[in-house]
Amino acid sequence: MKIILILVLLIQCVLPMRGAVKSVWQQDVLGDGYEMRYVDQGSDYSGAVVSTIVRKCVPDTSAERRRGVLYVHGFNDYFFNADMGDRFVAQGYDFYAVDLRKYGRSVMKGQRMFEMRDVSEYFADIDSALSVMRRSGVDEIALMGHSTGGLITACFMASNPGAKVDALVLNSPFLDWNLGWKERLVPLISWLGGIVPDMPVAQGESTAYAESLLKEHHGDWSYDTRWKLSQSPDVTAGWVRAIDRAQKSLRDGKADIKVPILLMYSSESVNGDEWTPAHNRADGVLDVNDIRRYGRMLGPDVTCLRVDGGLHDLMLSNQRLLSVLYPRIFSWLGKELPK
Repeated sequence: MKIILILVLLIQCVLPMRGAVKSVWQQDVLGDGYEMRYVDQGSDYSGAVVSTIVRKCVPDTSAERRRGVLYVHGFNDYFFNADMGDRFVAQGYDFYAVDLRKYGRSVMKGQRMFEMRDVSEYFADIDSALSVMRRSGVDEIALMGHSTGGLITACFMASNPGAKVDALVLNSPFLDWNLGWKERLVPLISWLGGIVPDMPVAQGESTAYAESLLKEHHGDWSYDTRWKLSQSPDVTAGWVRAIDRAQKSLRDGKADIKVPILLMYSSESVNGDEWTPAHNRADGVLDVNDIRRYGRMLGPDVTCLRVDGGLHDLMLSNQRLLSVLYPRIFSWLGKELPK
């Protein structure tokens, strides 16, 4: 019996633990005080996977209680918004972000970018980042998710009511499809996703949203278009199934998220594959009415924040709008986080 126990302990020492830190902190591609490290997340149906934690901390850590934010990006996305991180740090928050497995910094050779079969796959990525924050001395944590990241973080909180998170900030969360007549195909594709999860599903060829963001077109921002593609890439039937099931799991009061929620969305949506000036003052991806309708069901304490002229990613709107939006976010956090 002792020999078996020794063998088990040796195996545990040799094999990497899921969620174990894979690298030391090193300078991030963003520079200017941002650093990153990889986290080994074991293997899934396509092989080895890692997540990446990016952070920038408040220089003065003498505060009695430290506050922090963990940001989770959306689909076809990664963390690049140093403007957002810098604003949180300036307000006294340690800022952390996670590039989920198969996204951005976490993409490994041979992987299909953005592949997923269940949103719970990402829970370990979030848990690892939260653990690092707590070990680093962050006492009060706000979890923040954008679009698909908003869906993932809402599901994470609904599935983990004991998570050490004090508030949830949702930036245009992906709580319902916005596909027009094509939505009628979702049940069929979702069913097929349980049988042939790798079946490709086309996303369309529009670049209108990217044009509303990028400096070289009509926007104010720069980012790596290898990690955030200008044209939304094809997904799989398994991905559609995962999103559909996640959205349904939050409906009709099923979520019951206990922490305070700030639900943010633009004042209007815009459709059309070709860029127009309206794309620079509206949500060009989701239906804002759906966000409000389903977002209000997520828990007993939901504050709705309608942002006039906001883009789909509200934090990538113009600087004039952001100068009004951020103070409202910080005011809400100041009231809702533990004193």
